Amino acid sequence: MTQELHIVGGGMAGSEAAWQAANLGVPVVLHEMRPKVETFAHRTGSFAEMVCSNSFRSDDDEQNAVGLLHWEMRAANGLIMRMAGEHRLPAGGALAVDRDAFAESVSVALRSHPLIRIVDAEVTELPTEGSWIFATGPLTSPALASAIGKVTGAESLAFFDAIAPIVYADSIDMSVAWRQSRYDKGETEEERTAYINCPMTKERYEAFIAAMLEAEKAEFHEGETAGYFDGCLPIEVMAERGPETPRFGPMKPIGLTNPHDPDVKPYAVVQLRRDNKLGTLYNIVGFQTKMKYGAQTEVFRMIPGLRDAKFARLGGIHRNTFLNSPTLLDDRMRLRKQPNLRFAGQVTGVEGYVESAAMGLLAGRMAAAELLGRDLPPPPAHTAMGALITHITGGAEAKTFQPMNVNFGLFPPIDAKGGRRGRKDRYKAYTDRAKEAFTAWLDQ
Repeated sequence: MTQELHIVGGGMAGSEAAWQAANLGVPVVLHEMRPKVETFAHRTGSFAEMVCSNSFRSDDDEQNAVGLLHWEMRAANGLIMRMAGEHRLPAGGALAVDRDAFAESVSVALRSHPLIRIVDAEVTELPTEGSWIFATGPLTSPALASAIGKVTGAESLAFFDAIAPIVYADSIDMSVAWRQSRYDKGETEEERTAYINCPMTKERYEAFIAAMLEAEKAEFHEGETAGYFDGCLPIEVMAERGPETPRFGPMKPIGLTNPHDPDVKPYAVVQLRRDNKLGTLYNIVGFQTKMKYGAQTEVFRMIPGLRDAKFARLGGIHRNTFLNSPTLLDDRMRLRKQPNLRFAGQVTGVEGYVESAAMGLLAGRMAAAELLGRDLPPPPAHTAMGALITHITGGAEAKTFQPMNVNFGLFPPIDAKGGRRGRKDRYKAYTDRAKEAFTAWLDQ
């Protein structure tokens, strides 16, 4: 009988790793400490619970590196992408889901798989024997983080990740706000009206920014520093970098026309994205925050249309930990000092739900191949998964290593035959090349 593969952590990466390995015929033991041991960010004991937002970002597999990653995961029979498709919500060109229904469906699929056994208990040590994947994510428990530090001989790096608030839809004033996706993007009317938009004048925007900057913020614990990941900055930290910064980020007014006042261009716009299938909950896009709860309700109700807003969840902040993977992991995601241990997901230094799940997919397949007596190399560097794993296991500068989303900057350059290409043609060339290479890799 094939040796069991142990996977620690039932988030995006652990769930995908378990699914991939089990479908290759390897028995899997999936260890998850929730709900017996809680975290301050999770609400349930479900697998693949979405904590920060309900979006897997762009689903465009021809012009966007994230969309390409979606394509690769679907091609590899990925569980996360399959369940995301089943619980998809209108979000323009993005892939957003009903987060509770999505997590429940992932849980049912894993718990009903004949080769997956669930152990509801915390793992606090790194085993010296057996085949293991640690996919404990940015909220790795203190005991396990300490054990990882002892084995690696290096301190984990850390940054702070913030959670956006969620508003009840029926508390939004639609005589002020309106429904529209940016540039009316989407193939259906539902997708073209997937966002609720709240317009701001210049005066209202400046007052809002001033209130955010003055609001009381959550304090860090002793010894912690605010090394934020740029792709998930708290809104008030953006404002600290310059009062106009949010207006060129999540509050940009481009691609939107206010039907209540079509001749006046808003100075800034706050967008809310549907958070569940019923359409009763909306999250404030890009409004991750470290403001204290009382301050949040006061400041966010300054947003036009949200004066009487009721919040299903306020924003929060938590500490994310990740390994210095370029120095610690080989290209099969194994710990160099202890090769029976693999790491996957955000703990390896990728950022985002999709990237985490993709690294789980690779770790699960690589570990399964090894247990079946084969060696599976990583995908070519010009695929989305290959670009990510190349970056975290050697392509990045170890001294300045920080979490990274997938992007075309990680891909080997395209040979511009016939002269210089425009961006649209260049991105299409990247994705065409990647799809061909990833298909060939899957055939292995």
